[in-house]
Amino acid sequence: MHRYLSVFLLSACLFIPVALKADDHQNGRRYYDRDHKDYHTWNNQEDKAYRVYLGEQHRDYREFNRENRTRQTEYFRWRHEHPDNVLFKVEIK
Repeated sequence: MHRYLSVFLLSACLFIPVALKADDHQNGRRYYDRDHKDYHTWNNQEDKAYRVYLGEQHRDYREFNRENRTRQTEYFRWRHEHPDNVLFKVEIK
């Protein structure tokens, strides 16, 4: 019985960090905008806005976390000028 308990505890210790990392990915990673002193949560909506930005700038897609700080700052500046209600117009019926 003691051996099964040890195996269970070891498995739980190995699984918990993986589960937490997966949950963090679903909720989105947060990026700090130094100019506006706020956070941007990277989720599906933010990724769509980023792709719109790249299209307007005629740039190829590159993961946001791989961009340098200058490019990230440029995106955040653009993003504050383009809120969700402007980028994603929702039709109400």
